[in-house]
Amino acid sequence: TKSKLGGLGSALSSIKPYAVAAGGALVAAFGKGAVSAFNESQKVAAQTAAVLKSTGGAAGVTAKGVEELAGRLQKLSGVEDEAITQGANLLLTFTNVKNAAGKGNDVFDQATKTLLDMSTAMGTEPKAAAIQLGKALNDPVKGITALTRVGVTFTEEQKKQIESMVAAGDTMGAQKIILGELNKEFGGSAKAMGDAQGPGQRLSLQMGEL
Repeated sequence: TKSKLGGLGSALSSIKPYAVAAGGALVAAFGKGAVSAFNESQKVAAQTAAVLKSTGGAAGVTAKGVEELAGRLQKLSGVEDEAITQGANLLLTFTNVKNAAGKGNDVFDQATKTLLDMSTAMGTEPKAAAIQLGKALNDPVKGITALTRVGVTFTEEQKKQIESMVAAGDTMGAQKIILGELNKEFGGSAKAMGDAQGPGQRLSLQMGEL
């Protein structure tokens, strides 16, 4: 470089120690951030394991399943998977919200995606949406009243259907009506936000995962 560029080559050589120092600082900062992110991820995963144990696995999901669900929703929405998992962990505490065998009976998975759409549309944290949604799904008759207060609209026919289903022991049927209405009002919000953020945010999330 010196022979080809003359004075510029010498100047670059003089800069070299500073460049090395700056590079070292960047590596150190990246390492510190990576350790912090790893520790946060471990804490969230430990909470998932704890709530699954305390509830006796009532939701019909595993810690690995929750992790994979959060990963898929992160790619869809651009929201960090730790934040999604924190919302899912709160949803796990509502033991009537569960996955069951049969097509369309994955209520817990549907609810996790719905809470992400709700939080995106309302500008709140996934944890806040998880509490609102969890209460509504855990006790559908009382729950629709709470959702109505935050702007969700249910028709009189829907309310009667929910009451009849719960009375007949079909809580999951009532939950599906609630999720259907929420999907009609908020569905696609998280994906739209993720698409709007573009590849830069996706790259940032991939670096975070690394």
